[in-house]
Amino acid sequence: MAKKYVRVAVDAMGGDLAPAEPVKAAVQALERRKSLHVTLVGKEELIREELSGYEIPEEQMERLEILNAREVIEMSEPPVNAIRRKKDSSIVKGLRLVKEGTCDAFVTAGSTGATLAGGQLLVGRIRGIERPPLAPLLPTAKTPVLLVDCGANVDARPSQLVQFAQMGSIYMKNMTGIENPRVALVNIGAEEEKGNALTKEVYPLLQACEGINFIGNIEAREIPAGAADVVVCDAFVGNVILKLYEGLASTLIHKIKDALMTSLRSKLGALMIKPALKGMLKEFDISSYGGAPMLGLRGLVVKTHGNSEAVEIRNAIEQCILFKKKNINGQFVEEMGLDKPKDKKTEMS
Repeated sequence: MAKKYVRVAVDAMGGDLAPAEPVKAAVQALERRKSLHVTLVGKEELIREELSGYEIPEEQMERLEILNAREVIEMSEPPVNAIRRKKDSSIVKGLRLVKEGTCDAFVTAGSTGATLAGGQLLVGRIRGIERPPLAPLLPTAKTPVLLVDCGANVDARPSQLVQFAQMGSIYMKNMTGIENPRVALVNIGAEEEKGNALTKEVYPLLQACEGINFIGNIEAREIPAGAADVVVCDAFVGNVILKLYEGLASTLIHKIKDALMTSLRSKLGALMIKPALKGMLKEFDISSYGGAPMLGLRGLVVKTHGNSEAVEIRNAIEQCILFKKKNINGQFVEEMGLDKPKDKKTEMS
């Protein structure tokens, strides 16, 4: 009986550092995960050229395939037009592998817009899911927090934010092992009456939503402290939070390193605290958490940063293995009551 693998398609042409970093990530993931099968999607001659620089054992090569895709969707292209026009692109072909069931997941550092559009148009949503959000994990002083949504739905409706909260709670419970995750609504104050029309309308809906541990509003400054496990917002707010998070983290890291190199005394001190500092900086390295999955699609699509190096793409690939093992989509359907036929008696009454 053939061994059952988790099959992940990787966009070898996506991102600023392609194909070198996606190929490197695939090679590393195959070495680390014996249950993994990878399909590299992109220009075959470029992929093979990159692979020629590695000594890959035969056992790993048996778990590696190449799917030739002659086109690349550029970041500046209109997403929907690109998906419809460039059918031989790495993004379209990778998404189709998921749609057809050939692969369990697709990982890309390519165009966010094309990935989001293609995820909905080609892979499709689980029946009952209104809009799939992008949901990255962010580091905090405690355990990571899930930010839902960070880029997919700029103008979200209250009912969609409720579904974001439900999916985020289920995802965190299964993927991180946090029982009864704390769910908070991003707002400009802790009081229930604070906020704009959207947050005021969704607050009581989240309070009344069964199956989630809603703890109320959260201000952005509380997120890095780990005040919640899932933070819910529309994509406009979420993307601002994400970009500020990344920019501030990068700036602080550089400032700390510069400060430690200013004098002989500081350099000596840096040597003494180097192990502890290295561990702390690693905890706040966003790349160590993998990519942002599109929650609620019929198959898994994971988006990483456009400038992703191999470590982030590799972690995203490994993230797909756990997603499949935990049957996250099945959990959404079961716990949210999705995709179930209506009771005929109810329809007749």
